Amino acid sequence: MIILRDGQVVQSVQFKHTNVIHYDAVHAIETFNRWSVDEIVFLNVSRTPDGQQQFLDIVEQVSEHCFVPLAAGGWITNEDYGAQLVARGADKLVVNSAIKRQPELVKQLITRFGSQCVVASIDYKSTDQGEQVVIDRGSEPIGMHPVTWAQYAEQLGCGEIFLNSVDHDGNRKGYNLQELNNVANAVSIPVIAFGGVFRWQHLLDGIVHGADAVAAANIFHYTEHATKRAKRYLADRGIPVRQEGTL
Repeated sequence: MIILRDGQVVQSVQFKHTNVIHYDAVHAIETFNRWSVDEIVFLNVSRTPDGQQQFLDIVEQVSEHCFVPLAAGGWITNEDYGAQLVARGADKLVVNSAIKRQPELVKQLITRFGSQCVVASIDYKSTDQGEQVVIDRGSEPIGMHPVTWAQYAEQLGCGEIFLNSVDHDGNRKGYNLQELNNVANAVSIPVIAFGGVFRWQHLLDGIVHGADAVAAANIFHYTEHATKRAKRYLADRGIPVRQEGTL
């Protein structure tokens, strides 16, 4: 996962994006290419839509250096912008707030590009009413449980679920395994776990609790040969992974 705010790669801790990791996203992509990453999720978390064109330009630049599938999202508010992201090199589109505010747009994107191209990003946090989905970069609760929202996203036609606990984001304690398991058991489309990885064991925990794929951000930026080490750890424990090269 690569998170961009105003064109810069940033660290995420409970959806606060204050620490710049890279000023050049292409450098981050080149590093992950060398480390045999399987797929890259590229999110624009800028607070306003003013950076849409800048994000398009960055997606185009990184796609020239990216040798694995690239998913891109953030501020996809109309079909044309989604189409531009695809034209610039995105293999998948990640939607979040649009599932709530513009479900017809999500359907349009699915009709145009196929279910396999549209990923439902679901962020949630703990409240007095239990786990609740939030949109608009984690700022707006919508009164829905992650399981219900994942089922709705599947009904819309989304091809994957990208599941992230705001409370676990950057907390180094691993995924919210209970909620991950609940969502994975409730839908038939792939679920990608995200948020909280600090040890390779956390990745294994995610797979054991139902994730079809596991993702991380901060640890991959701060650990040398991170993705290769993560794959080696999983492979040594019987998890089938695609490996290239050795450490």
